[in-house]
Formats: sequence, C-alpha cells, structure tokens
Amino acid sequence: MTSPVSFGALRTFVEVGRQGSIKRAARELNVTPGAVSQQVKTLEARFGVQLLERGNREVKLSAHGLRLFGKVAPGFEQIDAAVQLFEDRRPGPRSLVVSTTPSFAACWLTPRLGRFAALHPEIEIRIETSAQLADMTSGMVDVAIRHGSGNYPGLDAALLFTPRLVAVGSPSLLIDGPLTDPADCLRYPLLQDRDRADWSAWLEAHGVKPIRNATKGPSYADDALLIQGVIACQGLAIVRDVYAARSLDAGSIMLAIDAPVSTPAGYFVVVQPDKITVPKIAAFRQWIMREAGVA
Repeated sequence: MTSPVSFGALRTFVEVGRQGSIKRAARELNVTPGAVSQQVKTLEARFGVQLLERGNREVKLSAHGLRLFGKVAPGFEQIDAAVQLFEDRRPGPRSLVVSTTPSFAACWLTPRLGRFAALHPEIEIRIETSAQLADMTSGMVDVAIRHGSGNYPGLDAALLFTPRLVAVGSPSLLIDGPLTDPADCLRYPLLQDRDRADWSAWLEAHGVKPIRNATKGPSYADDALLIQGVIACQGLAIVRDVYAARSLDAGSIMLAIDAPVSTPAGYFVVVQPDKITVPKIAAFRQWIMREAGVA
C-alpha cells in the first residue's frame, strides 16, 4: 500500500505557491528555507514531476505545480478559515462569553448588562443564545444561564429564581380592565407557546377543565415573541413573570388576571467548578446573583 502524501509537505508547497518565494514561505511557516526546499523536493520525488521553476531569487510554479496548487490550495484555505473561526470565538482574558436562551437574553439579561459594564469596564461580555445547554468543556463558553431542574452533572449550578406563569394581554384588548375569573380568558384569542402546553397547565391549576380552545391559536418559539404578540394586540398569552416584568412596568402589557401559577423549574447560573474562582467568571456570577436577589 502506498504511504499517504505528507500533509506538512503539501502545506509547505501551498505556502510557496502563495508567496512566490521560498524565503517568504519559510518566514510565514516559521521554519528555515532549507526545510521548505526539502519538503518541496520530497513532493517532487513522490510525484515524479517538477513542481517549481527555480530562479535566483524567486520561484514560480511549473505547469504541474500550478495544477497541484489549484487542487489543494482551496482545501487549506477552508482549514485556515475554520481554525480562525474558532480562534475568534475562544474567550480571551478580558472577554466573557455567556450562553443563555433567547428569551432570557432579550427580556431579563440584556436590559441589565449596563450595570455590569459600569462595575467591570475591563470585561467584555459576549452573549450567545441557544435552546440547549452549551458544552461547558469546549472552552468557548464561560457561563451559562439555563431554565431547568438544576441537575447538571459535573457543573456548579446556583439557583437565581423560580418563575411563575402569568396571563397577560394588551390594555387595548382588555379595555374593561383585568378579568375576575380564569375561565374568562377563553373568551379572547389565545397565543400559544411552542408546545401549546402553558394555557392548559395554567387553566388546570385554577380548576378550569381543559377544553380544545385552550390549545388553539398561533404559537411562538419563546416568551419574548409571545410578549411582542401581546403588545400587538393579537391575544392573551401565558408567559413567565420574569420575562413580562419590564413590559408590565412600561404599561405596554397588563395582567389579564392576577392569578400567577408556580412552576417546578428555575433559572440557574451554571459554570465549571474549576473555573468558579476565575476573576471574570466570579465577578459575573456574583453580579447576576445580586441582580436576582439571591446574593
């Protein structure tokens, strides 16, 4: 079986082709010009063709060299781009990458980040959103904030708060003011969560028998979008109180009825145990716990 072509030799050849000079290629690769020449000669011996036309100071690709360069250079460009992408995403000493859900970022975290920036101007925050818990071992995420049971094996999870489900609507829709009976919500268009489960759960908690209408209506992927639908007067929605708070305070939405329902899951700030004392992580963790009222 023929042995594989040396990846390093191909990489060296491509750099010579890019630079048009063995010396410049050597500087780019941080090796000696002799090492570059040897790698290219190894390829020429392997393929049995001349790849370079060598002059006194410059080198040019031969016809065979041009053909090989055209085939392999794009592959190395893709590799370089992929490596650069991950280098760009890797948190630096002053950057802090926080992963959370889109709703939490939009409704709760982002409006408060100015206070963290004022306390720690030396730390650059980058927010990344995802529906799933980020891989905390990848080195790409410093802190995660997630809604769940808090059972994250191998990770430190501190409870921030446990939200409640509230029914909200637009003041323009609820022109007669808040409702008095949870069942009265069924007289209005209902906006649904992704799973079409929150209205049924909220109504059942108030002793209202589930009916088909409780799962009818447009559904939205997250609470932030639901709140926008409520503001647009599209109907009533069940959302978590921590997401609705700012819009309630601003008066753009109102409680359809003052009848919150507790939920079993909470919001947790999640970090790797061995990173909990890293200054930038410790600073953010302490700050967000204070913001949540638990520190």
